[in-house]
Amino acid sequence: MKEVWVTGLGFITSIGCNSDQVENSLLNLRHGIACPNMLQVPESPVKVAGTIDEFELDSSDPEDWKFPSEYKVPRSLIRSFSPHVLYAWCSLQQAIKDANIDSQDLQDPESGIYTASGGSMRSIHKHFEKMDRNGVMACNPLAIVSSIPGTLTFNLVAALGIRGSSMGLVSACASSGHALGTALDEIRLGRQKRMLVVGAEDCNFESIVPFCGMRALSLEKDPNLASRPFDSNRNGFVGTGGSVSLILETKQEAQRRGAQPYAKFIGWGQGSDGHNVAISHPEGRGLHDSMKKALKDSSLSPADIDYINAHAPSTQIGDASEMHALKAVFQEHQTLKVSSTKALTGHGLSLSSIMEAGFCCLALKKGFLPGSANVTTPDPALGHLNLIRTTEKIQVSHIMSNSSGFGGANVSLVFKHAH
Repeated sequence: MKEVWVTGLGFITSIGCNSDQVENSLLNLRHGIACPNMLQVPESPVKVAGTIDEFELDSSDPEDWKFPSEYKVPRSLIRSFSPHVLYAWCSLQQAIKDANIDSQDLQDPESGIYTASGGSMRSIHKHFEKMDRNGVMACNPLAIVSSIPGTLTFNLVAALGIRGSSMGLVSACASSGHALGTALDEIRLGRQKRMLVVGAEDCNFESIVPFCGMRALSLEKDPNLASRPFDSNRNGFVGTGGSVSLILETKQEAQRRGAQPYAKFIGWGQGSDGHNVAISHPEGRGLHDSMKKALKDSSLSPADIDYINAHAPSTQIGDASEMHALKAVFQEHQTLKVSSTKALTGHGLSLSSIMEAGFCCLALKKGFLPGSANVTTPDPALGHLNLIRTTEKIQVSHIMSNSSGFGGANVSLVFKHAH
């Protein structure tokens, strides 16, 4: 099958809104968690979130939004955007520029786009409010295409003139991992020569507080302590939003354009828990299967993996499930390096998988492994796993990134250093 390169990255995240900012945050373990005003209200028991600097998107009218001036969005486009679509537009503009793709290549029938998003809870809520107040015919004609989960695909395909494969994937926190894996297959099977892959989520009250009802969010008020994956005292995840985009291309197509890879994307796997609608299997059986399948797809053995970017959302059950799976796949003879960057970013839901994949590609290119921050009492269940608590400046060959979502959906992605 065709060799696939990652040739472009774009970041709009709580730890930076470009590659340089993100790299600096990962190297120095600088988190992006704060106490935004939207959560400092009596009705919200959660007070912290991973916030996105330089974007003010509170208005229900997209034309009133404030965002960095280098991103040009025509009025005809932004009218059907919700906040996460704007984040995606910006991260994708970065990635396209980074990969040096021109409009002719972008609109080639062999260039496609896969997206991942849960849609916009705020936009849906606002549209229903207006409908209930003023009647059905008062609905914004763009209400549907600006709010439902497919809005990311609708808007980007139309705005960029995409003619190749397009699809939106929704599998909770594994969504963008599924988007990356299926995009990889689309290229390896010769159906496309280039795929843009984008994950995005809103970052507002409506996208975060509903998880309070599940008792899944950290109620910690100190941003420095709120997200602490693999710590014995972890008490829930911290919500965040933003967008990350990756450009995948065949080796031949990248070389034709003179593009240099961040990393090679060499395999993936998926597995389901078949257990519970919201809680991971206690032994992590679905994640165990996804890692084994990813190794097989990559033609690697467990000993070939140098580092795992864990899903580890900082929940008691989620982290414990993943530790069981990791120890089952990576036996005691291997001291596997592990960390969770959610300690810095918070948990981006459907965005999280591609965000962490982007971090892995950046780490492979720049020669470092990001540490796991905020760990004061490592969970004894880690056993032989080597939890790295500071960023290590080291060049490794193979990185695996894990993601798990509601319904027991699990995805594992494998990237290789591009020698």
